[in-house]
Amino acid sequence: MLRHKRLHAVWIRRSVRKMTFWRVLAAAFAILTTAFAILTTAEAGSSREGRRQTFLSSSSSSSTSFLSLSESSGGLCLHGGTSVPSLTSGEHMFCLCADGFQGKNCETVKNSQCYEGVGLFYRGTASQSESGRTCRVWDPQTRESYLASDINSGRHNYCRNLHFRRRPWCYVMKNQQLLWEYCAVPRCSSDLSPSQAPPTPAHPATEPMESACGQRRRRKQMKIVGGTVATVESHPWVAAIFWRAKSKEKVFRCGGSLISSCWVLTAAHCFPDGSHLKTRRFSVVLGKNALNESKSTTEQKFGVEQIIVHRDFDNTDGNFNNDIALLKLKSTRGTCAKKSRTVGSVCLPQHLLQPGLTCEIAGYGKEQHGSWFRSQYLRETQVNVISDDVCRQEDYYGNLITSNMFCAGQPDWSRDACKGDSGGPLVCEVNGRLFLFGVISWGDGCAKEFRPGVYTRVTNYLRWIEEKVQSGSMLLEK
Repeated sequence: MLRHKRLHAVWIRRSVRKMTFWRVLAAAFAILTTAFAILTTAEAGSSREGRRQTFLSSSSSSSTSFLSLSESSGGLCLHGGTSVPSLTSGEHMFCLCADGFQGKNCETVKNSQCYEGVGLFYRGTASQSESGRTCRVWDPQTRESYLASDINSGRHNYCRNLHFRRRPWCYVMKNQQLLWEYCAVPRCSSDLSPSQAPPTPAHPATEPMESACGQRRRRKQMKIVGGTVATVESHPWVAAIFWRAKSKEKVFRCGGSLISSCWVLTAAHCFPDGSHLKTRRFSVVLGKNALNESKSTTEQKFGVEQIIVHRDFDNTDGNFNNDIALLKLKSTRGTCAKKSRTVGSVCLPQHLLQPGLTCEIAGYGKEQHGSWFRSQYLRETQVNVISDDVCRQEDYYGNLITSNMFCAGQPDWSRDACKGDSGGPLVCEVNGRLFLFGVISWGDGCAKEFRPGVYTRVTNYLRWIEEKVQSGSMLLEK
């Protein structure tokens, strides 16, 4: 009996050793697998818009550990960069740099002597306006909203492009008034050295759309589903996208928003075959009040030169993630849309979208769910932005709502976008101008309780838009 007890004890010890060994082995394998996944995600994040954001904020615990390591490492990652630690040792491995910075420790400012595109990611130290005035230091509210990852958290007077204007700018004092002016920073170019400023166009009168974006002649009528008929003067950036069927009939496909003379922003799901569609079958009409009417005095018609669907557009889960696309209009002598009473561009935002904000939607879609026909006239209504926490609740849309989208509706569920409004604008007024915060994307029914409209979050794609749009007619703002 005693011998059996000893043998049993020996067997237990050996079993424990084996279990410990396999547990250690399994733990080591899990750590290596996790490290490989994170490194892969980080690498993908540098080339894919949504991946990098997910990596940096995948969970509160990981964000906290990154932050604590960055602080404990003596500020290894400068200018808002994030330290990525080793999961095995916890030691710093490399830095993920904020936009506009590069180098091992994010110590180098990219293109500090010039700006690319419209200078959205310019991080140089120029601090003088074109008139020779010294830039004023950015105020605390601006620093908190836009410059948290900038040099010294934005505590400086360097030129920046914060509201998607044509190029970097700053505030200056002029005649005892605080005004903004463009900065004396040259644009980077393969044809010009950084010290040379780009030449002034020989014929400035031929430049399209020189008036400011986000403005309209006639105010909204305000009284889609639950809305009222609108005039295109109230939404001069609304585009009607048509597709020519094999029968030669032109069929309305989607709405869109004019963001510059030659570019329309719309939804990716409007093009089920992606960017490989035959562009000659598509056309865009601006300044259109009614789908079944044509007025040469107010409308401008264009062929489509290029269709760019976001490469990460994915409807696997039925939620149209990364639902955004660009159409390039065919130009005539380098000019596309011309500013008029019924045609104008909408501003692209860099402001934070606050829950509860009242915004506008417009489109030619159905007036009610289940209707077999869409509205022949442009319609408009107001909706309120719903917080992500609410829209992700189980009785709303749950985990279908990603960081690339947001919800908007009315408390009584009486107003909403509907089928046929896809690709159209959700605009919000900021300081007297209209900014394109959302692209009409999807929803469960129309004006249905606990099923608000879902919109593509445009602020997530500003860099993608800048990269895709040609620099010659990028913006319409003076």
